[in-house]
Amino acid sequence: MALSVLPLELARWDEVKRDCLVLPVFKDDRPLRGAAGLADWRLCGRLSRLVRTDRASAEAGETVMLPPGRRLRFARILWFGLGDAKGYTDDRFRKDVGWIFDVIRKAGVTDWAMQMPGRASGLIGARRAIEIMLEDELLADQPITLIEDPAGQKDIAELLRSQRSS
Repeated sequence: MALSVLPLELARWDEVKRDCLVLPVFKDDRPLRGAAGLADWRLCGRLSRLVRTDRASAEAGETVMLPPGRRLRFARILWFGLGDAKGYTDDRFRKDVGWIFDVIRKAGVTDWAMQMPGRASGLIGARRAIEIMLEDELLADQPITLIEDPAGQKDIAELLRSQRSS
């Protein structure tokens, strides 16, 4: 897996221009959290307004492409609705990530960054999320930039070090 990490900090997002910001969002995560919350803040609440006016719901299977305007250094934003957070499991994570990667591939997106589904809410740990992704051959071959907080960055680094040494 060609993996890189982008810190969960807007100042770091400003350093590098990318094609796409991928935002997996749960229907019941309000206010928006993690990468979606930071993007919403930078966009002056535009994502929250989309939710309030029912233009985006985060229902399972919803996909919305948005222009980021001038306030984010991404050419586009892809919003993925994940439905309810309740009962989020490894199997749902696996299914959600497979679906997101499939849409990204079909959209021709090659340079993108994503906070993994369930990470902003603490429903899945960074280490477990990477382990699941490494189990799937299709996912393991994808180049990916993950948006992570410092604790998640540490967990990912430890896992990758242990993988290399074994």
